[in-house]
Amino acid sequence: MTVDPRAPCVVGVAQTTVRGGDAPEPLELWADVCARAAADSGGSGVLDGVDSLQIVYCQSWQYDDPPGRLAARLGIGPRHRFYSGIGGTTPQLLVQDAAAAIVRGDFDVAIVTGAEALETRRQLKKRDEKPAWSFKDPERKPFPFEAPFHPAEVAHNVFQAWLTFALWDVARRARAGVAPDQYRRGLGDLLAPMTRVAAANPYAWFPIERSAGELIAPTAENRMVGYPYTKYMVSVMDVDMAAALVVMSHEKADALGVPADRRVYLRGWCYATDPVYVAEHEPMWGSAAMDAASLEALRAAGVGVDDLAHLDLYSCFGSSVNFALDALGVAADDPRGVTVTGGLPFAGGAGSDYMTHLPGW
Repeated sequence: MTVDPRAPCVVGVAQTTVRGGDAPEPLELWADVCARAAADSGGSGVLDGVDSLQIVYCQSWQYDDPPGRLAARLGIGPRHRFYSGIGGTTPQLLVQDAAAAIVRGDFDVAIVTGAEALETRRQLKKRDEKPAWSFKDPERKPFPFEAPFHPAEVAHNVFQAWLTFALWDVARRARAGVAPDQYRRGLGDLLAPMTRVAAANPYAWFPIERSAGELIAPTAENRMVGYPYTKYMVSVMDVDMAAALVVMSHEKADALGVPADRRVYLRGWCYATDPVYVAEHEPMWGSAAMDAASLEALRAAGVGVDDLAHLDLYSCFGSSVNFALDALGVAADDPRGVTVTGGLPFAGGAGSDYMTHLPGW
C-alpha cells in the first residue's frame, strides 16, 4: 500500500520517573527525555532534524525562555518553538497540531515534551529550601488559567477542580437515579482495575494495587476530598516525571532511516471544548465536547470503537472517565480497561503533561 509522503507518524518516545531523592530541574528532565526519544526512533540525525520544539507548560519553575533554553541545551536550532498554556488536553493538542502542520508541509520533525518536579519542590519547601535552578524568569508571570474566574463561581467557591468534577459526577448520579453509596461503589469498581495496571507500570508514581473498598473508604490516610471522591481516587500533581515524543512525516522517516516497526501513524484526531464555566456546562451529567470529538476522531481514522485494541481515558477525576465512557458507548467493565498506564491518580498526574506519557505504551 502506498503511504502519503506527508503522513505523520510517532517514531520515538521516552519517559522517566525520579524516585528516592530530589529530581533534576525541569530543563534537565526535558533534555534527557528529548534526546532519548530521538534515539528511540532508530533513525540517524533525528535530533538535528527537529524543526519544531514544543513544550507543555511547567508548573515547577518559570524559565525565562523555555524553548530557547531547551534548544540550546540540546544543541539544535528549530525554527518553530512553542511553550503551551495549562490543561490536561495540552499534549494531545500539541501532537495533533504538529501532525496537521506536517501534513501541510510546514515542517518535517517535531518534538513534544513536558516535565514536572513538583514533588521535589514540595520536599524542598518542607526543608525550608528553595530550588537552585537555572534561567529563572525575572518577571513573575501570572498563572495561565484558561479563562478568568467567573465572579459567581468565586463567590460560591465552585471553581476548584476537585469540586467541579465532583459536581458533574453528582449530576450524572442523579441523572442515572443511583443511590449515593451505590454510585461510590461503582466508582471504586471502575478505578480498582486501574491500580492493577499502575502496579505493573515501572514508571507509575503509585505502583500499588488497591481494592475498590480501599479506594472508597475514608480513613486517616485516605481522607474525603469531596463527595464522591477520596484522596486515593483523584489525580496527584506532586510528582517528578517527564516524557517526550517525536513526530515526523513518512518521507522524513524514510530519509532518516527510521525502521518501519518504529512508526505509529496518526490516522484520526479531533479537539473540542466544553464551556469553561460550570453554570454553562450543558448537560451537567455529560460532555458534549467528548461526544463530538470522539465521534469525529473515529470517523477520520476510519474505525469504530469496537476496532480499538486499547483505551486510555483521561482520569483526573472519576467524572472525566465516566463522561468518556458515555461518549464512546463503552461499558465500565469493558475487558479492554480504561487505561494503559494506570491513569492520573495512580500512574501520576504530572501537571498538564500526563498525555505525553501515553505513546510509550
